[in-house]
Amino acid sequence: MTNHSNEDRIIWFIYDGDCPLCKNAALALRIKEDYGNLTLLNAREEKNHPLIQHINEQRLDLDEGMIIYDGQSFFHGKDALRFMAKYSDRKGWFNLTNKILFWSDSAAKILYPWMRGVRNRLVKHKGISRIDNLELKSEPIFKGIFGSAWNKLPKVLHKHYRNKPYTNDITVVNGKLDVECSGPIKWFAPFFWLMRGIPPHTEKEVHVTVNFESNKDTKAFHFNRLFHFKNRKPYYFKSTMVQIKGNEVIEIMRSGLGWRMNYLWEDGKVKLKHKGYIIYVLGHYIPVPLTFLVGKGHAEEIAIDDNTFEMFVDITHPWWGKIYEYKGYFTIKSEYD
Repeated sequence: MTNHSNEDRIIWFIYDGDCPLCKNAALALRIKEDYGNLTLLNAREEKNHPLIQHINEQRLDLDEGMIIYDGQSFFHGKDALRFMAKYSDRKGWFNLTNKILFWSDSAAKILYPWMRGVRNRLVKHKGISRIDNLELKSEPIFKGIFGSAWNKLPKVLHKHYRNKPYTNDITVVNGKLDVECSGPIKWFAPFFWLMRGIPPHTEKEVHVTVNFESNKDTKAFHFNRLFHFKNRKPYYFKSTMVQIKGNEVIEIMRSGLGWRMNYLWEDGKVKLKHKGYIIYVLGHYIPVPLTFLVGKGHAEEIAIDDNTFEMFVDITHPWWGKIYEYKGYFTIKSEYD
């Protein structure tokens, strides 16, 4: 892309023309005359525009936020709003409101997830389809998480992680697990039952069914687990995995507590390596220092054959050692698109 002097520099604003919120923002935005000339680009009508192709090469998701390009750099989502706050004219309610709300990077980080949530709900309510400029539905969610290691995964793990984002894909596995808990997990068992997280119970050969599910409205990966304990009611343990960046993933429980980890293919197995805990509040992942209290998580998955894999999960406490473990095997039962 060519640089321009301030007099003839073109500032591109790439937006979703079918989203009323985005369209109104595009029409209301005014850039300072001494900075450049604003040009609007409707991403839905101009999918073959060279700038859209460049955006795709940069892997910027237009469903996750509008984009401003100043001839040198791309500003996406909250960074686009920060750009507007810095370089927009003071005339008009939109420009003035944007300057007030997004005057700092900290304010943008706090407010932008809420604004994006409003935009997504509005688009969903109106039945507007996604732009999908990155064609995310064509590839499994975890292909981008494993990166170049994806092609090294055995067939059964490809089946395990086959679900694509923004679809209704379901993969069902059945298996048996040995579950064992001790120390703080056992002492505070009523709290863990209430939180609907890992089952705080010790038992051998527990029959478990897991549905790995996608959802047409998100790019998250959902775990719906059903434990069939011998002397207890069936126990549902549900969680959602969200990619943060690269191989960094957060698994969020129904309580809002989340486990932050790196997803790796290493030594011929899938490894989930502990990075800490978060609490999910109003679109934000807030780090919480719980490792010293709850312990450090770790998990591995190993292919046995084309339809079966072993797995184990454990939590190790800095004082009491291993306080939780479940291990066993799963077999792919069915796959639905």
